[in-house]
Amino acid sequence: MKAAVQYFGAMIATNLRASMALRGAFWTRTIFMFINNFIYLVMWWVFFDEFSEVRGWMLPDMLAIYAVAAGVFGTAMIVAGGVMTLARTIVQGDLDTFLTQPKPVLLAVVASRSEASGWGDVASAVVLFALCGYVTPASIPFVLLALASGCIVFVASAVIFHSLAFWLKDTEALSRHFLHFLLAYAAFPKTVFLGWLKVALFTVIPAGFVTFLPVDVVRGGGWKVLLAALGGVVIYGSLALLVFRAGLRRYESGNRFGVRA
Repeated sequence: MKAAVQYFGAMIATNLRASMALRGAFWTRTIFMFINNFIYLVMWWVFFDEFSEVRGWMLPDMLAIYAVAAGVFGTAMIVAGGVMTLARTIVQGDLDTFLTQPKPVLLAVVASRSEASGWGDVASAVVLFALCGYVTPASIPFVLLALASGCIVFVASAVIFHSLAFWLKDTEALSRHFLHFLLAYAAFPKTVFLGWLKVALFTVIPAGFVTFLPVDVVRGGGWKVLLAALGGVVIYGSLALLVFRAGLRRYESGNRFGVRA
């Protein structure tokens, strides 16, 4: 475990240096993502200027939702950007390179890339947390744990969706659609979802564990809510490992020759 953590940290550091090598491109993508996030938020700003609340949720609550969503997605893109191309890696036979390494295959794949745009999301999250008014110095550890849990569940969900490529082959577009659905639902107040749809958002499309529960933690939900969020980490993390390992047994080599340093 210690070796895997050290390897993961080394991969993140290497990817960060690679991302920042072209500083112009790095800052351009970061700034544009930061601006993009606030453009989407303007719609809600205008809405709450006319209506005071949506099923008990007000503007500070929406700022908290967007802060968590941006923080979760941005962190995932920085530390595990390779998960977004996992289906392509499987179909094209590029897993061969990772299979030759004496490291956990899934860990090596997801940590193989870092997206510079993720820094724009993280910067947006910091600003939005400051604006929402829920975060205090005492609550910062809870907020960080909530963000970490949401990030792990998002990455685990991406692994599950992209691992469909082991059975259905070219599923990259389908997997991306699943993740877009997840993020789209995750950016709405949980109170607007009722019945079977709410159940689906805590099971098939786990937006509940990606943002709903973390947002409740940010709003002062306490240990019980945080433990529920961490329960989602255990469930979806374990499921992602099981699905990936099952798929790996079906993997057909692409006969690629290559070395990753």
